[in-house]
Amino acid sequence: MSLTGIRTELLLDEPTRELCAAVANGRLAPARLAVIAPGGYGKTALLDHLAAGRTRSGLPVARFGEHEPGSPLVLVDDAHELGESRLADLAELAADDRAGLVISTRPSPRPAALDRTLALLRGQVVLRPLDRDRITTLLGRARAGHTEFVHDETAGVPAFVARLAPALGAEPEVPSAALADFRPELDRLDSGVLVVLLAAESGAGLDPGLLTGLLGREPDAIAGVVDAARATGLLGADGSLLPIARRALTALVPADRRLAVHQRLVRLQLDRRGPVLPLVRPLLGGGLTGPEPAAAFEAAADEAAEADPALAAQLFDAAVTAGLPASDVGTRWAEASARAGDLATAARLADQVIADPNARDRKDGARVAGTALVHLGQLARSAELFRWSGTRLSTVYAALGLLGTGRRAEAQRLLETPPDSDEPPTLLSGAMTAAAQGIAESVSGPPAAALSTVVSSAEMLEPVGRSALLPDSPAALGALVGIHCGELGIAETLLERAVAAESGGDALAPRHRLLLAWIAVLRGNTDLAGERLASAGTELSPRDWLFAAGLRAALARRASDLSGLRTIWGEACDAVIRHPVDLFTLLPFGELSVAAARLGDRERLAHHVQRAWALLDALGNPPLWTAPLHWSGLHAAIMAEQPAEAREHVTALEAAAGHSSHHAVVSAAAGCWLDVIGGKVDAARVEAAARGLHEEGLWWDGARLAGQAAIRTTDRAAMVSLLDCARELRGRAPGDAVTDPGGTPKLSEREVQVAELVVAGMTYKQVGDQLFISAKTVEHHMARMRQRLGATSRSDLLAQLRTLLAARVR
Repeated sequence: MSLTGIRTELLLDEPTRELCAAVANGRLAPARLAVIAPGGYGKTALLDHLAAGRTRSGLPVARFGEHEPGSPLVLVDDAHELGESRLADLAELAADDRAGLVISTRPSPRPAALDRTLALLRGQVVLRPLDRDRITTLLGRARAGHTEFVHDETAGVPAFVARLAPALGAEPEVPSAALADFRPELDRLDSGVLVVLLAAESGAGLDPGLLTGLLGREPDAIAGVVDAARATGLLGADGSLLPIARRALTALVPADRRLAVHQRLVRLQLDRRGPVLPLVRPLLGGGLTGPEPAAAFEAAADEAAEADPALAAQLFDAAVTAGLPASDVGTRWAEASARAGDLATAARLADQVIADPNARDRKDGARVAGTALVHLGQLARSAELFRWSGTRLSTVYAALGLLGTGRRAEAQRLLETPPDSDEPPTLLSGAMTAAAQGIAESVSGPPAAALSTVVSSAEMLEPVGRSALLPDSPAALGALVGIHCGELGIAETLLERAVAAESGGDALAPRHRLLLAWIAVLRGNTDLAGERLASAGTELSPRDWLFAAGLRAALARRASDLSGLRTIWGEACDAVIRHPVDLFTLLPFGELSVAAARLGDRERLAHHVQRAWALLDALGNPPLWTAPLHWSGLHAAIMAEQPAEAREHVTALEAAAGHSSHHAVVSAAAGCWLDVIGGKVDAARVEAAARGLHEEGLWWDGARLAGQAAIRTTDRAAMVSLLDCARELRGRAPGDAVTDPGGTPKLSEREVQVAELVVAGMTYKQVGDQLFISAKTVEHHMARMRQRLGATSRSDLLAQLRTLLAARVR
């Protein structure tokens, strides 16, 4: 083996090197050895190495066919290619056990006469692939990643390393020059061996049944052809092509010949009803048409549908392009598209199925269309489609849609009257039925019972939920119920399990992550909320986009980032326009109503807020669903300086206080808020309300209530106590200083107090009055903080202080 321009010595392991040295210097005489290895492992290079060593030692050596009688060492290369007469000569030479003889050959196929000759030898030289260390040695000063790349491409087969390594450029990629060296080798291959290699390239592996049909030979003859293919060195131990060999076949074998093998394999596999996906995938984009390609693409799409819906959608598209009637696969194509997140295509395809009276699976087509419309924010229209579909599952989905749009009585009738069909009660239908019943209970009964029902449905769905196309998941519905009734721990657990189980597949993954982000926002953990929001991605359905916009607004508001809130407001309004209000989107609409009040743009959301209240009124104003919207409405009214409106929300919350302990806590906090805003601060009452909110999971709201009361009280002792309470509820112990990420104190305790009051909007004089210090001292504290933080302006200082104070929420 010679690697031009890199290194030229043969790389051998230590035992082989010692054996070769003994042969070269005559210590092993007579040397009677076999060198057996597939092509490319360096058999010829080893014989050259032995010949050179003998010459350096001044000892005679000869090549078979050029040797004289009595030659002390004869080297025989590629003995498997010798004809009968020469094999007879070799057998005669080997019969003399005093004759030195080194024979190289491939493992198979070998003539029986050669096997008898090899049996007369005394030992074998083992040639192995080059490991990474030896490849690095071979490359010399390799660029980063080159060693791993060469090893992955060649599996360490020495000849292939020799072809690739010298041709490498700055980037680890296979140049055409390295592939061109394979042409002579491929040209010499037996036609059957080439077909076996092409079958491996197509994804068929070395399946004996397929190869029998492909080669048209008897099964007993297939093993020999496969052995010959393995002996080329182009196949790995598992029968798969080495990456560089795959590239060589693609580049050097005519495309029509490769395509013919692919298509023949597909026909054979279809005939025996075997899996065709690995065989058909490479045919995508080839422009194939006709009944056979169409059937192959359809079969492959069905195989891919569960694990890779995006690929399945491509394959269904290819099947229709090849000539299959769209009505034959429309529903399956639509479902794959929906599960892959392409909701617009799913809705279009499913609608075509519904509109075609001759189409297959029209009922399932309506189910798919309805599901896509739920994700697109059209809950009312989806309910119509589900009801028309009429299947057991669609009926449950219709009930959910009716509940979500305020039509409680109709939903209840559907749940109480199961469809007249012989459909089996599957885990999926059972889980979704329980989820719908749980939502119905949340509208009419106590929160605990509703939450328990939905949690059970989520657990029931876990084993089968990954591959199901769902309008919503029991985990998401359960999380909404949990968030609305203060059970954030249960909601978080439901969502984390749904993420781990991939419930609802890719279509619902963003929803689960966005709801997890919502829980983090309520707890005031803005860093975690931001991470979870980012993990949901940017390719969002209208429903998910609405939640993402609400989260961005919530994060900006909690950071007191008015500029940031203005920046995202346009996007938030677009999201609102694209999604009508329904029961399951009250959270983002509530948050955005507060943002609208903060920006003085309440009119933009007025219609949607009215629709939300009309929806809840149609459902009988269930406390579980109304309380969070009243809470948001209270804060929106306070920001808009509408005391009468704020009092209406407080009154409504007080009326619902008996619904659960959570409602009692929120009611007490709401009344407390109103008093605090009016300047009436009862420190003990405020602290009790704030701690109650914290216990219900509303950590940020609890800390904010205590903090707002602190800056409004005229009692210094009460102020200090409430500030300490606020800091504690934000997750820090009283007396702790704000620190940078490295742990170095940035602000003293007094500076923290000053910063909180200034960031809250108080003047230096007001801060001084609160803290019983002069305005000049406040100004001195601010100057020291500006110098220490390196702020370049007052606005920069306030921004940094907001960030430092927000860090205490963690």
